[in-house]
Amino acid sequence: MDSNITEFYKNKTIFLTGGSGFLGKLIIEKLLRTTEVERIYMLIRPKHGEQIQSRMAAFRSNFMFTELLKLKANSLEKVMPIAGDCALPDLGLSEADRQLLTEEVQVVVHGAATVNFVEPLSSALSINTRATRLLVQLAKQMGRLEAYVHVSTAFSNCPVEHIRECFYPELLSCTADKALALQDQLSAELIDKMTPALLGKFPNTYTYTKALAEQVVQREAADLPICIFRPGMILPSYKEPVKGCIDNLYGPIAISYGCAAGVVHVTFSNKEARCNIVPVDYCVNLVLSCAWQTAVATAQRRNPAPEPPIYNFAPTAQNPITWEIYTESYEKNRHIYPVNQMIWLPFIFFTSSWWSFKLLAVLYHHLPGFLIDMGLRLKGQKPRMKRIYSRIHESYKILVPFAFPNWTFEMRNSDRLLKAMSPQDRLKFEFDMNVLDWKQYMVGALIGMRVYLFKEELTEESLQSAKKLYKRFFIINCLVHFIACCIPAALLWWVYVKF
Repeated sequence: MDSNITEFYKNKTIFLTGGSGFLGKLIIEKLLRTTEVERIYMLIRPKHGEQIQSRMAAFRSNFMFTELLKLKANSLEKVMPIAGDCALPDLGLSEADRQLLTEEVQVVVHGAATVNFVEPLSSALSINTRATRLLVQLAKQMGRLEAYVHVSTAFSNCPVEHIRECFYPELLSCTADKALALQDQLSAELIDKMTPALLGKFPNTYTYTKALAEQVVQREAADLPICIFRPGMILPSYKEPVKGCIDNLYGPIAISYGCAAGVVHVTFSNKEARCNIVPVDYCVNLVLSCAWQTAVATAQRRNPAPEPPIYNFAPTAQNPITWEIYTESYEKNRHIYPVNQMIWLPFIFFTSSWWSFKLLAVLYHHLPGFLIDMGLRLKGQKPRMKRIYSRIHESYKILVPFAFPNWTFEMRNSDRLLKAMSPQDRLKFEFDMNVLDWKQYMVGALIGMRVYLFKEELTEESLQSAKKLYKRFFIINCLVHFIACCIPAALLWWVYVKF
């Protein structure tokens, strides 16, 4: 039996925002590798003075497309750039590109967003909320539109601990209409000063503006074939296109990276809380699957749906993972896949006490950092560890709201979607979190971090060199801890003998 989902995408024209991001690149990779799409239009903007042509050249040479290009050498020719910017009025689209999209596009995936937790509210409103409204308005002009997936986040309603697949307008201090009207009427500086009052229960501008964007979809896109996808923290791939595929340092992977380098040794979180991480390839598969399901449901329905369906996506109650399990998985494999760039032995302490964290940070971050910087100064080099640790600790403060709550998620729509899929589709577009092997996944993520973030090949020579370095640091670390214990013991003995 053929794949229903693969057949759905045959000869389709897709419009994707956020295509240059981690999730976006792998959506493109999966579409080109496993389906016969006609064309993928990708919204892209000039960045840091780099023009679109050079950005597209870098995009096409990305390592994530290696497996794809082995199978289909010319497949990336189907990806066409559309100049635009989610921060600009009318998405920065030219009139010709706007007409092209309205005439040709059949599937929209809106994944563009600023994920910076400390993004000024004025900017986050433009990119995360207003751009959603502009894209919904554009989609209403697409005469051939069959499915639209709005990529949100599992934490868009984070003031609630059990998050159902519904909208939570009661959490917002004001409606999306009012927030965007305020932005039109006031200066960016004044909007940013009003941030604490507008955020209310939300911990940052990212979650707040994503919640506003969901309300835009709820209120303004009811007549569209649309759904909302809410993923947890997106981490390396489980299987596709290769195990451990990763290209960023967001969320927990940044802590793992710092630990592997021997820089981060203390973390502040509730180790018993659920770790709501999801593999990027499972996210890709669910995005493509729920677009298919949306198109099918719309074709079968006589009247518009009362509200867009929402797909929460996080570890299930039957197969959960906690921060403790996440860390233990790393601890068990750190000596098997060490990196040559480590500056000390990789290890990490968990604490849920802010005072314990500050004390441990002095002992394991600030003091070693001071000694390293002093050594760099003696060599005539610029000190850097104080700056690095300051940034790490600032990041901890930002991440605290996500390290302690024990969120749970309703995932009935994802379960229904799985049941509606054929056996072939469940294999080809796998996203069942109940059967994910967390131990196997964490090993793959560790390998991926070594290969794709540290840029160290998984050769026997490289591994043996790193393992020798690991053993050396292990011995030195034991000696340092032994001496550190002996000094206060000797002082106590001296005091006891003296007095």
